[in-house]
Amino acid sequence: MSDALSFLEEDLTCLICCDVFTDPVTLKCSHSLCSECLQHFWTTQEVPQCPVCRKECSHDEPTKSLAFKALCESFKLGKLTAVSGDVCPLHKEALKLFCYDDKQPICVVCYTSKKHENHKCSPVEEAVEDLKENVKEQMDKMQVILDDHKKAHKSCVEKAELIKEHISVEENKIKKEFEKLHQFLRDEEEKRIRALRKEMKHRDEKLKTRMEGLSSQISDLSERMAALWQHLEAENVTFLQNYSDALKILEHPSVPNKTPEMEEYQHYPIQTMIFTTWAKMQNTVEQPPVTLDPDTACNKLTVSQDCTSVKYVEKKMDVSDIPKRLFLGVLASQGFSSGLHCWDVEVGDNDSWTLGVMGETVNRKKLIKMDPKSRFWCFRYVNGKYKKGTKPVEDENDDSNERPNIIRMQLDFYEGELRFIEPFRNRILCTFTGGFPERVFPYFCTGDLSKPLNVFPANKQQL
Repeated sequence: MSDALSFLEEDLTCLICCDVFTDPVTLKCSHSLCSECLQHFWTTQEVPQCPVCRKECSHDEPTKSLAFKALCESFKLGKLTAVSGDVCPLHKEALKLFCYDDKQPICVVCYTSKKHENHKCSPVEEAVEDLKENVKEQMDKMQVILDDHKKAHKSCVEKAELIKEHISVEENKIKKEFEKLHQFLRDEEEKRIRALRKEMKHRDEKLKTRMEGLSSQISDLSERMAALWQHLEAENVTFLQNYSDALKILEHPSVPNKTPEMEEYQHYPIQTMIFTTWAKMQNTVEQPPVTLDPDTACNKLTVSQDCTSVKYVEKKMDVSDIPKRLFLGVLASQGFSSGLHCWDVEVGDNDSWTLGVMGETVNRKKLIKMDPKSRFWCFRYVNGKYKKGTKPVEDENDDSNERPNIIRMQLDFYEGELRFIEPFRNRILCTFTGGFPERVFPYFCTGDLSKPLNVFPANKQQL
């Protein structure tokens, strides 16, 4: 009799609530479900579907069968007098206790057996109350995580919109500046736009990947929540029988990184881009591509009011010892961690100067070793000799004793190269290769009391 009821119960069980049908309805695909279960399931769907075969349905499709409903109600009444899931399969006794160690309902005989010796047990009613409360607490935590996922996803969408705005703004700036040039500069304009779009496309792809991951996690958590609600709505014993499954669903919910993993967008003046084009077009540049930062100048260097000139003084000045100030030298206000950049320095007859770039994280409170390993790349003129760091530089191509008046520095961050060039004879004086491990700042230093170093745009040069 028990086996017959078991087989019949399978045929009369709703696949959503896992219980015998209550007010059953049938879809056109012939699958039957509880009317309330079906309506609740459809609230989670944009388009009504059969929960079993996923066939699209209409809201007026379910049909009721009074005969089928009567059969289910008769089965429930008959089940009360037959062997049911409320009876221990081993001892045919009522399942009145719950074993916390094995996470299963047991009968009194099971409780006294060796299998459950020293196990923590309690009456079914108490266990249901405690465990449902525990599941609800875990669900609250999962809901917080789900909300965090949604917030992170929203942040990604907003970041993606900002990237589109940046692309539009930068394109307009580029086009406006290049309109000032003649036709032979059109190719350079397109090159810059392609580079910008490539960089922004890379950022956009990162955000899309992040959003896809969050969408997947949100979907997974939503499905878990739906499954847990099904467990909570089940009968007490059924809930306890499936409690282990509920705990598995609660295991290891993914926690999102609330802040999208994005590199900070760096905006560089348009003048920097224009300055790297052909030397004959330099007169279009109205502002220097780099300016000096007075707050980084050591106590023996003074920076002009327009931040384009630095001069050495004999007597140490009384300056505040702020973290960004150097022990020796002065840095530019602009730091670079990408792209191609170029700036000119007028050295003239200055007989003691050092130019280069310095890493952002070097210790500024001590004398830095002039070596790329110390994140300091420099070219110098001291005691009538050019030096690459501390090593002498021999120029085999220099047939004259004429010293360059202008030193052009060309930094290609992507190629990992820094060049020191005499622009008017197109002569490379010194080159560093090997890349830059971090953001770098242009560096300047002079030891000549009479001749300052000047950073200036091309339209101040005597061509």
